[in-house]
Amino acid sequence: MATEEDMAVKEPLDLIRLSLDERIYVKLRSERELRGKLHAYDQHLNMILGDVEETVTTVEIDDETYEEIVRDE
Repeated sequence: MATEEDMAVKEPLDLIRLSLDERIYVKLRSERELRGKLHAYDQHLNMILGDVEETVTTVEIDDETYEEIVRDE
């Protein structure tokens, strides 16, 4: 059983440790996003995710109306 001290967040990596086997959201460069179950990580924040869904968001400007058109792929 996890003690209260095991569940404490004292350093940034502690929060990631508490997220093991949970679904997490990762925002990447170039408007990319990942959602998946965190299986493992290391001190460099390399992560192993399972059941991953990737979303790429593109924003275009309509030349006539100058409105933003947002597309999730």
